Amino acid sequence: MLESVQREKVRFSSGGEECVAWYYPGTNGACVVMAGGFAVPKEPGTDRFARRFQQAGFGALAFDYRRLGESGGSPRLVLGLRDHVADWLAAIAYARSLPGVDPGRIALWGFSASGGLVMEAAARAPEVAAVVAQCANVGGVAATRAPARYQTPGAMLRLVGRGVRDALGGVFGREPLLVALAGAPGTVALVTTPDGWVVPHPLDPDGLYPEWRQAVAARSALTMPLHRPGRAASRVRCPLLVVACDQDLTAPPGPAIAAAERALRGEVVSLPGGHYAPFLDAHEQAVQEELGFLERHLGRR
Repeated sequence: MLESVQREKVRFSSGGEECVAWYYPGTNGACVVMAGGFAVPKEPGTDRFARRFQQAGFGALAFDYRRLGESGGSPRLVLGLRDHVADWLAAIAYARSLPGVDPGRIALWGFSASGGLVMEAAARAPEVAAVVAQCANVGGVAATRAPARYQTPGAMLRLVGRGVRDALGGVFGREPLLVALAGAPGTVALVTTPDGWVVPHPLDPDGLYPEWRQAVAARSALTMPLHRPGRAASRVRCPLLVVACDQDLTAPPGPAIAAAERALRGEVVSLPGGHYAPFLDAHEQAVQEELGFLERHLGRR
């Protein structure tokens, strides 16, 4: 019963499909729209931060992208970054309509792949008041070359081959061929960096989310290197906070910091640790830095 008071399940439409979200009501009229990393549902991807934002007075709307988690759409786990941006815009519009939310005090928060997408979403939604991009993957050659060093050439070719077979199968209505989100070098997985493949998973160390498959359709991996949301940073007019981890091998900090430097009102906070440090040893520091940023630009309770 306590959980139903702290958050409530809500739904909104995007691209003709239903997106499901947790809404954490706040007390100060501001609302932070949130999503997890690539193929990561809202519960493991956002809950730890959403609850802290709520405790500080901010509302939070944490949603699942289409074809992921509790949201609708099929085939399942076939994810597209362009669809993700459209889902962000729909979530922003829904958050602005919530009772008690000031439509002029909406912030975005994204981690990893979503950390790049929030830049593109904010560039297309000038009503957004602030953006937090945490360990952001902003796309481009520099952002993909470094993680690729931790994969074998043979496994990379097998990943591409499976992606092509999956894409062709999709034309004929076949079920998606899945690949693991993370794995050891030499396995067919999306990420094989030392800080990306960690067991148990840093977002679910206690196994609280057994329904999270930790996989994605292989065809989804083909388009990821082609999408470069970091290019939109120069068009973001609101304050943009990039939280970068110094030893991040999965989303190297350099490209995200460069994106913040291109933004009109970019700020950078550097934390020690790897890709998941904001959920691990650097969690408290990340929360305090992000809350301070939100309070400066959205107002306190």
